[in-house]
Amino acid sequence: MEVPLHQIRARHTPETITVHQAYPPEIGLPAARDGRFPPAWKRDRMTWIKPSFLWMMYRCGWGTKAGQETVLAVEITREGFEWALRNACLSHYAPGLHPDRATWQRTLKTAPARVQWDPERDLHLRALPHRALQLGLSGEAAHRYADEWIVGITDVTALAHEVHGLVRAGDLTAAHALLPEEPPYPVDDGLLAHLRG
Repeated sequence: MEVPLHQIRARHTPETITVHQAYPPEIGLPAARDGRFPPAWKRDRMTWIKPSFLWMMYRCGWGTKAGQETVLAVEITREGFEWALRNACLSHYAPGLHPDRATWQRTLKTAPARVQWDPERDLHLRALPHRALQLGLSGEAAHRYADEWIVGITDVTALAHEVHGLVRAGDLTAAHALLPEEPPYPVDDGLLAHLRG
């Protein structure tokens, strides 16, 4: 079956969704240990969360890029995630979706969240024809994320390295078997209507 161009795929339960981030060990390790971000984590900076494990691997180089050596799976409430989507602005101007560029720019400046749709990745981190969601949180959204939405944080760096090792060895079947299952995340059309562009 063909995957829709704009679709959220993620590990989820009836109450939560799992997103991914990568940090230096001084942030990632205490976050995983304590289930919350340490004081060194800045609430006033934009933070990007990614439901797609493989897109995170593309971004952090399987946990080898400087400052991204600790890969985290962050389980957050669906209520919080969907609040961010409702209050997000698309990160680029889309004619037909936005009345005009100036209106989009004003919305982008004040929105606590922004959405980018980037090409999803395969096990070789090559671009696929459909997109993966990236959700940027700033201001109120970043504070809510850190202080209200997080249910648990797991260090998945070892998994990233194991999958990468299998890919490098050419055992794609074993690598694929280790990937987190990321079925389509159920959203009603209204939740994404202003974010598909």
